[in-house]
Amino acid sequence: MTGAGDIDRGRSEAGLVEAGLRELLDSLHPIGRHPVTGGYRRYAWTPADRECRDWFHRQARTRSLAYQVDRNGNQWAWWGEPRAGSVVTGSHLDSVPDGGAFDGPLGVVSSFVAIDLLRSRDIGPTRSVAVTNFADEEGARFGVACAGSRLLTGALDPDRASGLTDADGITMAEAMRTAGHDPDRLGRDEEALARIGAFVELHIEQGRAMVDLDGQPAVAVASAIWPHGRWRFDFAGRADHAGTTRLADRRDPMLPYARTVLAARAEADKRDCVATFGRLRVEPNGTNAIPSLVTAWLDARGPDAADVEALVAAVSDGSTAEVTRESWTPAVDFDRALRERLVRAVARYAGAVDAGGGAAAVPVLPTGAGHDAGILAAEVPTGMLFVRNPTGVSHSPAEHTELADCAAGVEALAAVVEELACR
Repeated sequence: MTGAGDIDRGRSEAGLVEAGLRELLDSLHPIGRHPVTGGYRRYAWTPADRECRDWFHRQARTRSLAYQVDRNGNQWAWWGEPRAGSVVTGSHLDSVPDGGAFDGPLGVVSSFVAIDLLRSRDIGPTRSVAVTNFADEEGARFGVACAGSRLLTGALDPDRASGLTDADGITMAEAMRTAGHDPDRLGRDEEALARIGAFVELHIEQGRAMVDLDGQPAVAVASAIWPHGRWRFDFAGRADHAGTTRLADRRDPMLPYARTVLAARAEADKRDCVATFGRLRVEPNGTNAIPSLVTAWLDARGPDAADVEALVAAVSDGSTAEVTRESWTPAVDFDRALRERLVRAVARYAGAVDAGGGAAAVPVLPTGAGHDAGILAAEVPTGMLFVRNPTGVSHSPAEHTELADCAAGVEALAAVVEELACR
């Protein structure tokens, strides 16, 4: 039976959690925010990214957590001594162009607040716990998503990473040096990997699966990540005058690009996949000039890898473009044993345990969005928690989640950390 003291303590803790969330989110919100769109432009190894990294360092120092930066630029804040087999949580702080306030930062903020909550209950870890901020998760500047975790695991070659360029021709190596990080140290990090006994990432849901469920739960557990990849399409043409060149004489690469966009949509629809041309570069990019080159990037995802590959093959075969695969992430099924422990911990937090001691229904959902947890899954047990997104909108200034749902996410994450590291 729940007594009045338990209820009062629960209300007090809920207030502390919401206050902690509000404080940390508010301190992050001004960084990298565009004054017109309201979206975030926190690209890797830029001044905005540096401000976010400084913020992370301050949060670690404020909590007396040992602070480290690994050879690939990923940040770590340790509750307990850094050692093998630790429990790690966190996410990322960089953004897509005009991204939302919660994609990535919610996971980092929630991790710090979950530690605060456990400490307020006088619960300490028997296994060390780390909060992490993975570098360049979105790949918005250099084109390869999850670069920090891919470098950590060896999934991204350090020489290739160093040579990646942004829209201004600046290499990742140059950007890192400017930001004070040594790119000559990039590469698989056995020491850092050995310290991860389990990784749990909390994230806003990027879709509306949870909203469409009965009861609209505030927290869910991830089951899998769809296979996904990025391809560059180069459409060659001939620059010419927009007003004097007859239609019959033109070699306009924008036309085959447009046909390819429509083909990608049709092929995705056939296969229950999604395909998006969301990034475009036009040369010479003049209003009154026929382009000489159109470069476009295709993002394709789906439940089945064969269907995604068939989609891209069909689009490529029907296109005149030169096609280059820039990244590919196979399907990820999160560690089953860890997933079951997450479900039990979330159920216990919610008080949703039946009379026989088994967990009541906690949503377990796949996602089409890529995450650092998906990269790490090839090396260590990983899992994810999702926090409800009332509209499903993400990668947009309109991305939103309610503070009460964020607090529920913190409570669930604290229960998970207690289950994995404090028992």
